[in-house]
Amino acid sequence: MEMSPLKPPVARRVAIVAGSRVPFARSDGPYATASNQDMLTAALDALVERTGLQGPGAVGEFVAGAVLKHARDFNLARETVLGSKLDPRTPAYDIQQACGTGLQAVIAAANKIALGQTESAIAGGADTASDAPLGVNDDLRRILLEARRAKSAGGRLKALARIRPSHLVPDIPRNAEPRTGLSMGEHAAVTARVWGVTREAQDELAATSHQRLAAAYERGFFEDLVVPFRGLPRDQNLRPDSTADKLAALKPVFGLKDAEPTMTAGNSTPLTDGAAVVLLASEEWAEARGLPVLAYLTAYETAAVDFVRGDVAQGEDGLLMAPAHAVPRMLERAGLGMEDFDLVEIHEAFASQVLATLAAWEKRGLAAVDRDRLNVTGSSLATGHPFAATGARIVATLAKLLAEREGPGRGLISVCAAGGQGVTAILERP
Repeated sequence: MEMSPLKPPVARRVAIVAGSRVPFARSDGPYATASNQDMLTAALDALVERTGLQGPGAVGEFVAGAVLKHARDFNLARETVLGSKLDPRTPAYDIQQACGTGLQAVIAAANKIALGQTESAIAGGADTASDAPLGVNDDLRRILLEARRAKSAGGRLKALARIRPSHLVPDIPRNAEPRTGLSMGEHAAVTARVWGVTREAQDELAATSHQRLAAAYERGFFEDLVVPFRGLPRDQNLRPDSTADKLAALKPVFGLKDAEPTMTAGNSTPLTDGAAVVLLASEEWAEARGLPVLAYLTAYETAAVDFVRGDVAQGEDGLLMAPAHAVPRMLERAGLGMEDFDLVEIHEAFASQVLATLAAWEKRGLAAVDRDRLNVTGSSLATGHPFAATGARIVATLAKLLAEREGPGRGLISVCAAGGQGVTAILERP
């Protein structure tokens, strides 16, 4: 019997329907004993309740990830579903791309919806710096494996006899690149110096982030986006009274070997705990359930730079500069310029990184970003940055901002990530 060839799928528009997150907390604070699964479940349950998705087969699948994962988190997304109010028959899988994890989860879900492989999906991520996994000292691990492989009791005892007190010191996760040994902050300090980013500009951007986030909370913007968790009603890192003058009093913490170091704890994101999720769907699915479409995810692009052997000295391949390459490519493919965007959301890993990225875009011929359109409700410097949660936070925030506007709107998302990577996207509202 001759089989008819399958028709190639026609890409459909992917709608951003809703978002949910827990307030982000500083590490070793209110969420000190909360796991990735605890936080992700809280964010997911709030979204399920708000959108009425408790029924059987309500959502096609769930995709999420975490950067700092225990062995118990090997199946984090699926375990979160099983412990949530979502139908336990909902398929789920994990994804990870450092700080780009949340946005990559959204993209993965969107691709399946666009190709008709599912009608709806929830995407997001969680991370806890408080409950970071502690590894067995590598020397001790090798001895224990050798003892396990031994064929006799004598062989096992011989291996175990080599254990020394120093072997009991655990391996603690470090915020450092394995190939350079430098922390993300030290890499950012190099980029700041190369691009000539001033301390004053960094402090001004950081203060503005806090002020705008505070204003957004005051006007109730986050009422349907943020669900209180463990007694925390809003982002703990938020300092509503932040000013550039106050931040100027802080001592530098990165790039201390430079003649004039510029990066402080105030213009850098702190270690943070939190989780965020986003509901995506086809237009037909959303309409059938009476759920309004906030915006559409219309384009995305990833990039990577060689921060180890590349052109770091000239600023082209700094660790966090991949979005400087991804965004121009994405805009060229979409036939758009920076002037075509009403809103721009740049993940604020460091104020210096945001400012260097803006300068790099201009160097590549893009129009300057109007600061009144940049991170209008604050971003990571004020909210904090649980690595895998940030992408979903930004997508949900930008989608709601576009929905609030009268008439059409378009927004740009730019997220830098460890390993010299970047994930970018475009949201639109016709």
